[in-house]
Amino acid sequence: MEKAKYIWMDGALVEWDKAQTHILTHTLHYGNGVFEGTRAYMTEDGLAIFKLREHTQRLLNSAKIT
Repeated sequence: MEKAKYIWMDGALVEWDKAQTHILTHTLHYGNGVFEGTRAYMTEDGLAIFKLREHTQRLLNSAKIT
């Protein structure tokens, strides 16, 4: 499998080889993380993301620290 040239990191596209995470990052040590998958479809009117509002709300709810 060919690796991607860029990845999304901290709100920006970063070259794969230049993406770095600090060794003391909280997520690395404690396993905190949030992931939500979404699916997009090409339609006659352009790209459509299925239930974007629901996916976004679920992502935000998962990211809450209580």
